[in-house]
Amino acid sequence: MPAQRKLGRPTDQRKAILKGLVTSLFQNGKIETTEARAKEVKNIAEKLIAIAVKECDNFTSKQVKVSAAKVDSKGNKITNTKKSKNGNEYLVVEREVKTDMQRVDNPSRLHARRKVMSWLYRVKDSEGNTINLANKLFDEIAPKYKDVNGGYTRIYKIGPRKGDAAEMVILQLV
Repeated sequence: MPAQRKLGRPTDQRKAILKGLVTSLFQNGKIETTEARAKEVKNIAEKLIAIAVKECDNFTSKQVKVSAAKVDSKGNKITNTKKSKNGNEYLVVEREVKTDMQRVDNPSRLHARRKVMSWLYRVKDSEGNTINLANKLFDEIAPKYKDVNGGYTRIYKIGPRKGDAAEMVILQLV
């Protein structure tokens, strides 16, 4: 990925800050930070979005057999009682096999997805469910920018920070 400004930090801290900001940008659509950090995050985010746009439709579909538990009208699993060889009774969940179409990434899209994932942290939503930001980038964000050549983000200046007068900005996806 691109060479970065030093931001007055050791490499590991700098990368952690930038990863956190890039993750927040893709998760929320906008972030508020200092101008220097925003310019770096913009540089990284634009490249990641460009990668995702290029590989947006590069996948195939294939049929996969999926085994799932049968459920009744209330959503409870249907069970049967079975007898073992030594006479014990136990419950067995009834299963059904379905065929589903599943999306499979082509090799270049898989490589692009892994590149993107190296710049994103794993995040959870308010209910505690894990959000796959790479999927969000490839399936929601990239298709929006399919016909656009660059300029996926925008920086608004919002004035100096109260404590140290650092120039604060809002970085958002256009």
